[in-house]
Amino acid sequence: MTHHHDHAGGNPDLLPPGAVESAPRHPRDPLTAAEIDRAREILVGAGLLTESVRVPMLLPDEYDKTELAAWRPGDEIDRRVDVTLLDAATGDVTEAIVSITRGEIVSQRSYDTTTAPYGQPQYLFEEYERAAEIVKASTEWRTAMTRRGLADRMDLAFCGPLAPGFVGRENEVGRRVIRSLTFLRDSEDDIPWAHPVEGLIVHVDLVTNEVIGIEDDGDIPVPAGSGKYTPDAVGPARDTLKPIEITQPEGPSFHVDGHHVQWENWSLRVDFNAREGLVLHDVRFDDRSVLSRASVPEMVVPYGDTSNTRFWISYFDAGEYLLGKNGNHLELGCDCLGVIRYFDGYVADDHGHAVKIPNVVCMHEEDYGVLWKHTEPGPVGAQVRRSRRLVVSYFSTIGNYDYGFFWYFYLDGSIQVEAKATGIVFVGAGIPGAENRHAPEIAPGVFAPVHQHLFSARLDVSIDGDDNRLIEIDAARIPMGADNPFGNAFTWTATPLRTEHEAQRLADTSVARVWEVQSASKRNYIGKPTAYHLVPEPTALLMADPASTVAARAAFATKHLWGTAYDPDERWPAGRYPNAHQGGAGLPAYTADDRSIDGEDLVLWHTFGLTHIPRPEDWPIMPVDYAGFWFKPYGFSDVNPAMDVPESSQAHAVRSGAEEAVDGGCGEGAACTCGH
Repeated sequence: MTHHHDHAGGNPDLLPPGAVESAPRHPRDPLTAAEIDRAREILVGAGLLTESVRVPMLLPDEYDKTELAAWRPGDEIDRRVDVTLLDAATGDVTEAIVSITRGEIVSQRSYDTTTAPYGQPQYLFEEYERAAEIVKASTEWRTAMTRRGLADRMDLAFCGPLAPGFVGRENEVGRRVIRSLTFLRDSEDDIPWAHPVEGLIVHVDLVTNEVIGIEDDGDIPVPAGSGKYTPDAVGPARDTLKPIEITQPEGPSFHVDGHHVQWENWSLRVDFNAREGLVLHDVRFDDRSVLSRASVPEMVVPYGDTSNTRFWISYFDAGEYLLGKNGNHLELGCDCLGVIRYFDGYVADDHGHAVKIPNVVCMHEEDYGVLWKHTEPGPVGAQVRRSRRLVVSYFSTIGNYDYGFFWYFYLDGSIQVEAKATGIVFVGAGIPGAENRHAPEIAPGVFAPVHQHLFSARLDVSIDGDDNRLIEIDAARIPMGADNPFGNAFTWTATPLRTEHEAQRLADTSVARVWEVQSASKRNYIGKPTAYHLVPEPTALLMADPASTVAARAAFATKHLWGTAYDPDERWPAGRYPNAHQGGAGLPAYTADDRSIDGEDLVLWHTFGLTHIPRPEDWPIMPVDYAGFWFKPYGFSDVNPAMDVPESSQAHAVRSGAEEAVDGGCGEGAACTCGH
């Protein structure tokens, strides 16, 4: 995957003068443009934001739960930001906590990027353009392009900026480095990804603004095929698909007050920041706590190729590039269908100014088939209720890939989390028809390396309060014998995970493994602890060797589950600065003391994702691939909480074969029993 970032990725706009925005009314409301701009003023006034200083990352400062517990509506909110400052002229880094409310710097410290384990702040949008200019102006790159017979195509070349990973090269360690691969375009509006210049890589120091190394390996011809996928290239659209209209004539069932959402038995707060993107707070069912805070704060995309242009690739799309800052401006009818409620997002640009991303979060309802159904002989007949879910989502474009993050809330108290990967697969060039064990050929001369998309969800669980326990539940066979005379019996085992080391676990579909989060104090009407199950879906973990640098940097991806004692400062699975980091930050450091999590305030970290061996059908643009997990109630409610859901408004409608189908239509001329 190649990353190219500019404002066109998510269409963010500088907030126009005089624009109206709602003031925060709750500590967990997202940052506003006025707050970001005020934070900038304070930083400038304190002498921290000078002409050469940039803002790689600006986030809301995380509130401690004691602060939240003490706050009451109407109280003043101490609104703070956590900002990283980079002096572009020297590479010096400063971290600061700024109180917008009090107009002061609460704390500041210098961060040393030159001492192990190193680690650089997130990339600036301006650095991508600067890197391309440095590469194209360099004698080394121009000589390599000329040697390859590409001198007349240099003006249309796209030099893609890439995070360097960590490979320990002496001339890179402790420096702010970016790598650049070259792709060609046939015209200004051409898609560059289809034309890689194989084996050519330029290494750039972004502080000294110089090329510090170049590799020019081989002379593979540049693939000639097109990568275009727009209508002008594809041709006329098919005319066989009939319209599907989604209407809610009485409006949606949800109610929104600022950033607080209520939908059926659910309530939650919608938040958005530059790094994590969508964040959900205070998720409650039947006005009982389920999740205190939930997000997908990190992902890694490691590649399995050994070539010089790809062996080091292991992108951290949140920690290196900022998922939220690259969020998309969503559009009705394209990204979302139905009756939609949008939320705008505000992030800081490279200079600390507020940038608005309109409609960055989308919320709507969806029909989801049958919720429950049974047909009983006699007068009871068929009883069917249709399922519905509340969808809260956003999309982020990181270079050639696009990621959608979807949170689904169901009428029965279940939560589903889903990541959707689409966009354009990252490719290299090769001899058509050649075999490459690390990269299948997906178009003539176009080879796409094997890779993974591994996400980490952070769930600050709160099942009926913060005193929770973690139990591993496995189905278990019983050997045939006195306890199982007919061989049919099986049971389950429940293994308490009492410490952070015990809670580092692998999924196991062969025993239907789930992880149960129990309340340590609340019981249901049969006397069992109220609980939720984290239900993993099949996911391969990190395929890289345990001794590799990517395994050290992305240690979170070596386990399906981690459990930690709550700490407001522990938010990043791979650490605050995974860019060029040697490894060991994040979850390995958080769990080093092996704290107790038994009956404590518990945070779960769940790894899920995709292992991608690309195929021709992924080219030139990849159909959505899905990965995710469920968080389901287990004894949280005393009975099925969706018993009182009414029949569909279209229940028992009758049509003939000549009439139009009703919503969720039945067989020809049949009475509908809503079983679709």
